[in-house]
Amino acid sequence: MLARRAARAAFFALAFACAAAAQPLRSGLSTTRVTVRGVVLTVEVARTADEQMRGLGGRTWIDPMGGMLFPFAAPHQTAFVMRDCPVAIDVAFLDEHGRVLSMHEMKPEPPRRSGESDDAYEARLHAYPSGLPAWFALETAGGRLRELGVEVGDRVELPPSDSASH
Repeated sequence: MLARRAARAAFFALAFACAAAAQPLRSGLSTTRVTVRGVVLTVEVARTADEQMRGLGGRTWIDPMGGMLFPFAAPHQTAFVMRDCPVAIDVAFLDEHGRVLSMHEMKPEPPRRSGESDDAYEARLHAYPSGLPAWFALETAGGRLRELGVEVGDRVELPPSDSASH
């Protein structure tokens, strides 16, 4: 039951983990640095279920040198959606060592229709799956992973406190 609850929380966290902000640190979340193909990004860290549910939602711009890291409590297959997200986001799902399992360029969806229920809205959103059980997800500005030349199998250097905790 706990694993199912964690998987559900991760799914919904990503549903809300949309566009990064013009005010990248307004959330009050801690930040950390990750290295992607030699480029250091300063990313916010969404650790709790509430933080992951909020994610980068409601933001209209993603700093090319920023993003958000989602450390999961346990590895699991998950999928992200672009719920109420006005800008494109890249997502990379990572194993416990930071190796890229899968990645996607997520595009904004048509906005919620007037009177559309939460269930109906969620049902029409495209899901971007991890494919394999992931320990982390890393979100960046749309097109950024391609720009950096990231490929499945590449390693994202995570801070020791995050990778060691798994």
